[in-house]
Amino acid sequence: MLTVRHVSPRRLDVALTLAPLRHGPADPTFHRAADGSVWRTSLLRTGPVTQRFVPAGPHEVLVQLWGDGAREAADGVPALLGEDDDAAGFAPPPQLVDAHRRAVGMRMARSGRVLEALVPAVLEQRVQTVTAHRAWRWLVTRHGSAAPGPAPDGMRVVPDARAWARVPVWDWHRAGVDPGRARTAARCAQVAPRLEEACGMTAAEARERLEKVPGVGVWTSAEVAQRAFGDADAVSEGDFHLPAAVGWALAGERTDDAGMLRLLAPYAPHRHRVVRLLTLEGRAVAPRRGPKLPIPDYRRF
Repeated sequence: MLTVRHVSPRRLDVALTLAPLRHGPADPTFHRAADGSVWRTSLLRTGPVTQRFVPAGPHEVLVQLWGDGAREAADGVPALLGEDDDAAGFAPPPQLVDAHRRAVGMRMARSGRVLEALVPAVLEQRVQTVTAHRAWRWLVTRHGSAAPGPAPDGMRVVPDARAWARVPVWDWHRAGVDPGRARTAARCAQVAPRLEEACGMTAAEARERLEKVPGVGVWTSAEVAQRAFGDADAVSEGDFHLPAAVGWALAGERTDDAGMLRLLAPYAPHRHRVVRLLTLEGRAVAPRRGPKLPIPDYRRF
C-alpha cells in the first residue's frame, strides 16, 4: 500500500469533486463508504489501482493506493482533486449564490483517463440514465478485473481498450446496449491510444480529436471533457433535459440548446460549473409537460 497526504491551499470537498466520476449508485468502480471515505478504481498506463480518499479536514485528504498503478495514481492526485481548476473570477448567477457558497470545496476533477470517461458517455447516449448505468455495471462486472487491495465487495477495474474492443455482440445485447452504441464504444476502444493523447491538447483540439470517431458528437465529447480534462466550461449540448432545465432555472421558461447557450454565455469559462451548481441545488429539472417515456429494454429485441 502507498499512502499520500494531500494538502490544498483551498477548501476541498472530496465527495463533491469526485462525484461526476461515478456512473450510477451501483457503479463497480466507485464506492461511498459510511465513514465518509470515497473508494475509486482506475486503469492507468502502469496498471490498475484502487484509491481510498479519507477527508482529514477542510483542506486535507489522506489517499491510500493499492495496485501496480499506485505510484502513477499518486502523482495524479492533485489533478484528480481539481488543483488545476481555477475558479478565480467566477461569479455565479443570482439564483445560485447560496449554492456556490455551500459548495465552496467543489472542484472540477481531472481524471486524465479518456476511455474510462468515453465508454460510459457512449452508453448514456439517447437513453434513460438508469439503463445506461445498468449496462455499465453489467459490462464492467463481467469484463473488468478484480480491484487490487482491500476494496469493498463488488468493486472492479474497467476493462482495457483491447478487452472493450473484443466484447462480443451478444454481451452488448445482454447489457441492454443497442448495436449503434456498441459499435461506437468498440470504435473508441480501437483508437484508444490516439484518444488518450487528447489529455495533452487544448480543450478545442481535444474535443475535435474525440469527435472524429463516428458516433461521438458534441454531447459525448463534452461529457468526456468535464471528467477526463476537468473542463469547467464544457456544456453538454444536445442533452434531452438540460436546455429546458437551465432555461427554467435561470429565466423561468423552457428553452432549447441555443437559448441555453445564450443564458450561460455570461458565465464562460465556467458554464459547466453553473450546471453543476444547478444539479446540486436540484434545479436542473424543468416541470414535466407530459407522461414519462417508457424505458426500452434492448435485451428483448
